[in-house]
Amino acid sequence: MRITVNVDGVSYTDEVEPRTLLVHHLRERLGKTGTVVGCDTSNCGACTVHLDGHSVKSCSVLAVQANGREVTTIEGLARDGRLHPVQRAFHENHALQCGFCTPGMIMQSLDLLADHPDPDEEAVRKGLEGNLCRCTGYQNIVKAVRDAAHHMRPGAGPEAEQVTEETRSPSHAGGGE
Repeated sequence: MRITVNVDGVSYTDEVEPRTLLVHHLRERLGKTGTVVGCDTSNCGACTVHLDGHSVKSCSVLAVQANGREVTTIEGLARDGRLHPVQRAFHENHALQCGFCTPGMIMQSLDLLADHPDPDEEAVRKGLEGNLCRCTGYQNIVKAVRDAAHHMRPGAGPEAEQVTEETRSPSHAGGGE
């Protein structure tokens, strides 16, 4: 079946088997390897991407279901070589260890922050409960999401504007004087 999907701002037209999962199409056909294959059962959330601005587990979506739609992957978040505020917060707050779950956690965090621009710890934990991490114990992930919320404009969705270094607190601006 012929599909056209806009992925990370680029339109792709391709022939796919009707049973091809979106995660496999993204990785194998489009080279979006940041979208991780974790469990193939939608239990872990490692494959989370955004479909029309909302998080989905791409192992539970067929590629044909994305026909004519907008997909954002972890690779589509950085702009002009600058990390998205959520990516930066994960890095600065040491919210990863092995990194396997990180792309899905970040994509789910963006969706959470779009709905709850200033979540407390409980809201973050509830918002991420469909994404599993086997390394971190979640403490730094929760801290990173809450930190990112403070660096994004209120109500910002998955395609939030980049923050400038001037809007970041001095402790996060990088470097020191």
